[in-house]
Amino acid sequence: MGEALRVGIAGLGTVGASVVRVLSEKAGELTRQCGRDITVAAVSARDKTRDRGITLGGIDWYDDPVALAKKAEIDVFVELIGGEDGIARACVKAALEAGRHVVTANKALLAAHGVSLAEAAEKRGVLLNYEAAVAGGIPVIKTMREAMAGNTISRVFGILNGTCNYILTRMEEEGISFADCLADAQRLGYAEADPTFDIEGHDTAHKLAILTSLAFGTRIAAGDIYMEGISNITQADIRAAGELGYRIKLLGVAQRTESGIEQRVHPTMVPTASVIAQVHGVTNAVAIETDILGELLMSGPGAGGNATASAVIGDIADIAKSRPGFQHGPVFGRPARELASYKRARMRAHAGGYFIRLTVVDRAGVFAAIARRMADNDISLESIVQHANGDNGADRKTVILVTHETTEAAVRKAVDGITRDGHLTDKPQVIRIERAE
Repeated sequence: MGEALRVGIAGLGTVGASVVRVLSEKAGELTRQCGRDITVAAVSARDKTRDRGITLGGIDWYDDPVALAKKAEIDVFVELIGGEDGIARACVKAALEAGRHVVTANKALLAAHGVSLAEAAEKRGVLLNYEAAVAGGIPVIKTMREAMAGNTISRVFGILNGTCNYILTRMEEEGISFADCLADAQRLGYAEADPTFDIEGHDTAHKLAILTSLAFGTRIAAGDIYMEGISNITQADIRAAGELGYRIKLLGVAQRTESGIEQRVHPTMVPTASVIAQVHGVTNAVAIETDILGELLMSGPGAGGNATASAVIGDIADIAKSRPGFQHGPVFGRPARELASYKRARMRAHAGGYFIRLTVVDRAGVFAAIARRMADNDISLESIVQHANGDNGADRKTVILVTHETTEAAVRKAVDGITRDGHLTDKPQVIRIERAE
């Protein structure tokens, strides 16, 4: 049996404490699986006196995580602090420069600095593992980085934020408003006190940027993602989607197109019969479309102490199984210095079906004017539904359009024209329809 793998952990929040606990509880099983012991040699956190429900006896304590990262008596540095800059970046960089393997769950750090950190890891021949940074306990990084060799990926998409999926699920199942669902999510701990990062799509965008780099061999380009959140989704949208045979999900989508690579995060209508439409609550799911394998969909817990800790421990175990002199694979599936520059596709060239909900003044000629704007922009309609009165009052009605495949530019131009015509009483709602099996 080889020498024990000595682990240093920076950050003892919910995930960090779970990692320490599981490494202790599963020590014998991990030793059998890895062929060597895995021991927590040192930790760092803000408050040494806090009760975390774990035993830290015999483990060195460091107030400064950067000092821990440089410590000679560890083999692996685990960063669970969070944040794209500051102390998290400083300690990961220090660990790599000291020749230590690194495991992180920090999607923001990787979205901002992943390529430069990958270059540092590859230069020193150490591993930078980050399974827990995307989709929690779902092994999507390992699958894309190792198990899909030879496959050419055309599209990767998924439900990457459990908070948003929980809110949309409850809105549909219980008929309650977005605001009420969000308040419940905050009370239950699924959403932060300031939920902007989740509900406006930033969290999903960080994860998508990492998947895009793995899928297409490009440098990470989190700043080039088209992004919309779910805060403007109403019960009217949820009900209309159901009537039309769709369900609304916040998806992150990356796909190769003729003009470049699309990266987009936005509410999406998916067919109710599709597999991804069946993913409810805080569960995450990732679908990968390839030329050899076809379509692969993985789903599972996307967040939480145990799910994230499981992914972190899996990364540590992979390092424990490696041996001195073994040539490690590149961090993003291709050598970091060979990652291609990201070429952003023109979003307005995006082609697909669209759901358009319009609240209009109930008067003669309105419907004809809407149809004319659609025809002027070569938009073919799959269906059109009118709802008179109802929640909108006697002088207004709702018009719901579902288009055949068309372009983003055409839809936006048509909707802008309808708005200028002065027939609308509320802001129009446009939701893309995503192809899903």
